[in-house]
Amino acid sequence: MRLMDADHAGLVVAAQAGDDRAREELIAAYLPLLYNIVGRALSGHADVDDVVQESLLRVVRDLPALRAPESFRSWLVSITLRQISNHRHRQRVFAGRSTVIDEAHQIPDAGAEPGDMTILRLHVSDERRQVVEAGRWLDPDYRVLLSLWWQEGAGSLSREDIAAATGLTAAHVGVRLQRMREQLELSRTIVAALEADPRCPQLDEAVIGWDGLRTSVWRKRIARHTRGCPVCSATTTERVPVERLLLSLAPLAVPAGLLAALAAKGLLSGTAAGAAGLATAPVAFGTATGGDSLHSLLIGKLHAVTAHPLVALATGAVLITGTATYITWPEPAHRVPGVIAAPTAGHPTPSPSRTTTPAGPSPVSPPAAAGTVALGAQSLESVDEPSLYLTYAGDFATLGRVSASSSAQTRQRVTFTVVGGLADTRCVTFLAADGRYLRHRDLRLRLSTNDGSELFREDATFCPRPGAVAGSVTLHAHNYPGSVLRHRDGGIRLDGPDGTRAFADQASFIMRRPWA
Repeated sequence: MRLMDADHAGLVVAAQAGDDRAREELIAAYLPLLYNIVGRALSGHADVDDVVQESLLRVVRDLPALRAPESFRSWLVSITLRQISNHRHRQRVFAGRSTVIDEAHQIPDAGAEPGDMTILRLHVSDERRQVVEAGRWLDPDYRVLLSLWWQEGAGSLSREDIAAATGLTAAHVGVRLQRMREQLELSRTIVAALEADPRCPQLDEAVIGWDGLRTSVWRKRIARHTRGCPVCSATTTERVPVERLLLSLAPLAVPAGLLAALAAKGLLSGTAAGAAGLATAPVAFGTATGGDSLHSLLIGKLHAVTAHPLVALATGAVLITGTATYITWPEPAHRVPGVIAAPTAGHPTPSPSRTTTPAGPSPVSPPAAAGTVALGAQSLESVDEPSLYLTYAGDFATLGRVSASSSAQTRQRVTFTVVGGLADTRCVTFLAADGRYLRHRDLRLRLSTNDGSELFREDATFCPRPGAVAGSVTLHAHNYPGSVLRHRDGGIRLDGPDGTRAFADQASFIMRRPWA
């Protein structure tokens, strides 16, 4: 069964109705695609299996809320891209905190099948190996795009799927793909020049002080030399087109360790896990194979994976680390479609009660359903800084102190009118007293006038969910799934959760009665 078969829409509907068998068939059919996207995007990182598991758990959790079963593939890819982005953010947060932990990232994952290992095992050409290495020089967003382009060439995704998953138009995707390919060709030249024997003497001078890390800074520095160097650029002559090299590489096989982990979580049965493992082999999905033989194949792979003591230890550490790391961030068990904004019109307003904070008496907003924001005038108090409120200075949002003795202007600036979301009425938009709207731009929360554009409406729409403490909310960007507003470095920024309680507190607000 190919991924484009219309029958999968029927499986989605059945899985949404609670059919476990249909859900397992869906996971088994799409697991190879998901694994290849993550594996290529993360260049065989040891956390590939964890990111795949996180993606599938969210797919199963949010499946009942999917309104268009025929868009399941692009919807699944969009969730996968979000988890890849979250993983990259966690890596940046934890980078440098512990060299011992960072060194552990270099331990090979026996269950994974990273691109360069696959190439060596298959004895493919040196030029194909250089393409995989060049992909490691790409900017992170382009590495993800290369992964999607790879799947498009293999026939597993269409250009429309990529556009829907990334939230771009097909034309915009084409532009970004062209830019990615230009950076990839540049990186191919860099890889070939660095591996040349003998290497260009001028290149040796250009890389003095290089720490060996493939960063954009060093890519640009080395490229400045290779562009004008006849010795280094000679490697570009008679180069095989990258499309042919990528499509000639075998897809990454789903490792047995991941199949076992998914089976342990109840996402796959033994038979479905075996089918997912065979999906990348040259056998049509759905070929009649006895469940016993599939089970034996899975068990045989598991014995091979766990035979080495270091591998067994590393596999156990990954599972334990994954459990300990990713359960901290509070998220609802299911995202059920419905109105998130809680309108107050037509309801009696209770008399304001008061709680005492270090800043003085602070009015408490009427209670609302968990994870909702009532429409009307509200003030947002930080959970992490109980005496500080969301306010603004000039064009940028920040946190500020307010009390009963504050000036009228100060109280007015911490008061926002909550209206139905401009891009989605199930969410909310915040209007300041001066007529400007809160919207994110360049990952910062700021105030802007409504220019009537679709981009503005998306940027100004935020979807509330339950926060770190009872009665609080987090505000998720409508057009940047997985990103939330948090206070950091004196401002309010759009950021991806890192799984810590500190982040959860910084991204949570309590809705208070308006100060103005």
